[in-house]
Amino acid sequence: MLVLLPPSETKADGGDGGPLDLDALSFPELNPLRRKLVDALVELSADVPASLAALGLSERQEDEVERNARLWAAPTTGALHRYTGVLYDALGAASFSKAELARAGGRLAVASALFGVVRAHDPIPAYRLSGGSTMPGFGTLRSLWRPALEPALAEVEGLVVDLRSGTYAALARVPGAVTVRVVTEDSSGKRKTVSHHNKAYKGKLAAALATSRSNPSTVDGVARVAAKAGIAVERTGERELELLTKA
Repeated sequence: MLVLLPPSETKADGGDGGPLDLDALSFPELNPLRRKLVDALVELSADVPASLAALGLSERQEDEVERNARLWAAPTTGALHRYTGVLYDALGAASFSKAELARAGGRLAVASALFGVVRAHDPIPAYRLSGGSTMPGFGTLRSLWRPALEPALAEVEGLVVDLRSGTYAALARVPGAVTVRVVTEDSSGKRKTVSHHNKAYKGKLAAALATSRSNPSTVDGVARVAAKAGIAVERTGERELELLTKA
């Protein structure tokens, strides 16, 4: 099973790994485009106003441009520890046991505007590039990534649980993946999509799937792992699940 997570805009600083080595990343077939984008971001960082405009940042976020300027020289750390924010707080990788970290390393992957997709322990630097960004001279990231990323993800063996947000799901389709919709139910039984706590609930589900001793290979298996972790999940389609939260 592979659980595809969305990235986060916020990322931890530093790391105890050496500089970025694309050959150390999973999905090596993506390296030509990765290198092209990293080089482009480094070059763009020399023009701070242009970087801010392309990345959708304010002048108070110039430090993000500095991060991009150091992409080839900055220290790295595993992707699971690089990304921060609501989903990753709920995931709680810092509290995983050694055995749980090993399972997570084989089951979790993170979508990335810069790297396409990386596995949990792939060493990456801090960077700033969003899935909705348009790099000058390159067009949309969707147009760049789809031709390379879709074939790479199609080669993944076993069940794929797709927890990506819409922006990152658009970078590459994964036919046959299990999708999860976080919903709440009112007193009349009507359900609606949860937006505010969506990331937190997906983080908890990802933690359950990443650390479970069983490695589900079916939609019903995913639901069983969730239920064992106290997460209410219902199957609503052939490859669709709804995660039911309290109103």
